[in-house]
Amino acid sequence: MRKVKFSPGEYYHTLNRGNNKQSIFLDERDYVRFAFLMLHFQSVIRFYNISYSVNYFIRHRVFSKIKNEKEFLKKRQVSLLCFVLMPNHFHLLVREESEHGISNYLQRVQDGYTKYFNAKYKKSGHLFQGPFKAVHVKDNNQLLYLSSYIHKNPKELGSGIEYSYLWSSLQDYISINRWGILLETDDILGQFRNKEEYRDFIKTSQAKEFPKELDLDD
Repeated sequence: MRKVKFSPGEYYHTLNRGNNKQSIFLDERDYVRFAFLMLHFQSVIRFYNISYSVNYFIRHRVFSKIKNEKEFLKKRQVSLLCFVLMPNHFHLLVREESEHGISNYLQRVQDGYTKYFNAKYKKSGHLFQGPFKAVHVKDNNQLLYLSSYIHKNPKELGSGIEYSYLWSSLQDYISINRWGILLETDDILGQFRNKEEYRDFIKTSQAKEFPKELDLDD
């Protein structure tokens, strides 16, 4: 039974990793597919022909605009604040908008991506190591710390990569938000005078290692 109790209006750091530490993204299309699910499944609205949307992104580097944004926002179960997709794991910082929103959201994202991955690579069984992990964000200091921690994850791929890494929301915080209403940056960016100040905050942050409660090996 999950120890964390989810409540609307509260923030949570959610994460998961590939089963047996296996890679969960093997090519660009895999990242794009997960990104579509992660961004669009915040709302309970049904999306069809996801492959078309993935192909559209690969050609144009953006997803096509949602037809009814008001309905999307009205039926949103979670709000996504920060994310990073690494080769064998992901981190999402979200705010619950409705009862059971985060649980429903992550189940849809993980189940949808697992079905896609297993069909594409002719595999079966579990892709992720188990149920997603979640940590309740207890105060604003922790919220800012986690935004930094998530955005600095790509450092392990090479120095400076985090500022241009495509599969992280950091570039949406320090440059143009690529995702529009699908990524809510105001809760964090609103605490800084400008995007350059947030960039400086990331640069000087000491968020470099997993806090014990976020250890994926637990």
